[in-house]
Amino acid sequence: MNGQDILSVTLILFSIIDIPGNLPAVIAMKDQGKIIESGKATLVAGILMILFLLGGESILKLLGVDVASFAIAGAIIIFIMGMEMVLGMTFFKEAANSKSTSVVPVAFPMIAGAGTLTTILTLRAEYSPLDIAAGIAVNLILVYFALRSSNLIHRMIGQGGAEILRKVFGIILLAIAIKIFRTNVGL
Repeated sequence: MNGQDILSVTLILFSIIDIPGNLPAVIAMKDQGKIIESGKATLVAGILMILFLLGGESILKLLGVDVASFAIAGAIIIFIMGMEMVLGMTFFKEAANSKSTSVVPVAFPMIAGAGTLTTILTLRAEYSPLDIAAGIAVNLILVYFALRSSNLIHRMIGQGGAEILRKVFGIILLAIAIKIFRTNVGL
């Protein structure tokens, strides 16, 4: 294991996962009465990331899906989530009796989305699997504490601050989605 490589992987994944950028969406879901179990969301996201680290390309090939198509699908989901944040509308419908959003959309696609999973596949070309796993672990710890403290953060910034952050980060999500789409379509 190489400390410099672990730090590089951690920073790359931190920017892709965008923990600060996801907090407004988490706060918005909680404002709508949704239940977010921090441990469950973190565990599911971690399992998805490790599965992709170990066999992501094989999983996609087995399903007949190439990495670019997977990334484009993720970009569309991220785009819709950004639209929800900017417009204050709900496009994703949960089951009528479901109040939990721990797995969808928190664990996937917010934390372990197409961008994160595609990045993990890309990192395999440059870093050792152990260094990538360590970078994933550091990010999961940060995700867990961010999810756990989202209510505190919400109280600190207030409803107005949360609304501003939600709109700003919604636009950022839209831009990220467009960038992922353009990169994988070849524009």
